[in-house]
Amino acid sequence: MAGEAGDRADPGGSAATRKQGLAHVTEPVAAVAGELPGWARLVRAPNPGPMTLEGTNTWVLRAPGAEQAVVVDPGPADESHLRAVASHGPVAAVLVTHGHPDHVDGLDRFRELTGAPLAGADGLAAGPLAGLAITMVETPGHTADSVCLLVETAGRQPAKRSVAGGHSGRAQHDSQRAVLTGDTILGRGTTVVAWPDGDLGDYLASLRRLADLVGVPVLPGHGPALADCAAAASYYLAHRRARLEQVRAAVAAGAETPAEVVRAVYADVDRALWPAAEWSVRAQLAYLRAEHRESAAGPPQLDEP
Repeated sequence: MAGEAGDRADPGGSAATRKQGLAHVTEPVAAVAGELPGWARLVRAPNPGPMTLEGTNTWVLRAPGAEQAVVVDPGPADESHLRAVASHGPVAAVLVTHGHPDHVDGLDRFRELTGAPLAGADGLAAGPLAGLAITMVETPGHTADSVCLLVETAGRQPAKRSVAGGHSGRAQHDSQRAVLTGDTILGRGTTVVAWPDGDLGDYLASLRRLADLVGVPVLPGHGPALADCAAAASYYLAHRRARLEQVRAAVAAGAETPAEVVRAVYADVDRALWPAAEWSVRAQLAYLRAEHRESAAGPPQLDEP
């Protein structure tokens, strides 16, 4: 069900995408960032899986010269992970991108370990947090409560941190931005619209909003960092449009239930992933039904079972 650790990645969003007739939907060139901003550190939770990829990404952000850090998505209730994150303190505040357990189950324990408060939109609007200007951008769709965090740090930057470890030795610009996307944009593949909490119309609008962030690196909730938010968002939008056409065609061909649509659209995907695919299919069907009502055109009606 929505909120389990395995509900993140769309099982048709990478290699399987091409098998499903989406060969024209290609990932942007040089999508994966070769290095992280020097003020961002990744601590990955030990919860790998088909949908969580290598595990949940907890991000520790520390402005140049700042004594305190800001932590985004403390992760699951794994004591060793929470202590590893806390070791990068002191922590000025904790932020979360959405309420799924693999991102927030460890929140209360992490706050016990660090004494850090949970910061919300009002607190961020009041001014910089530990030297970081953070804007909370509402991006519902994956879940109703999903947000992204646009972070900017000013002043001379530390050298970039190589993804493989160490530093690149190159100084940064006088200011640098990154956007933390939680599960709205992943570092690999595409994400589930976690129906019924998630809404595809909201998700598409959120992606269009993120497509304005040209050249801004993505620090996602799962998978590697990406070089360009706009390129990633545009890829996600193209993928969703193509997937909608597949669902529309499956319904027109006679699929009568969400499960039948999954069998038609995700035929080459491991059946163990079909329950997650069905969440996205239900969200897609709800979107197409609304589109049909508004335009008096579109796919045949497919009632919810």
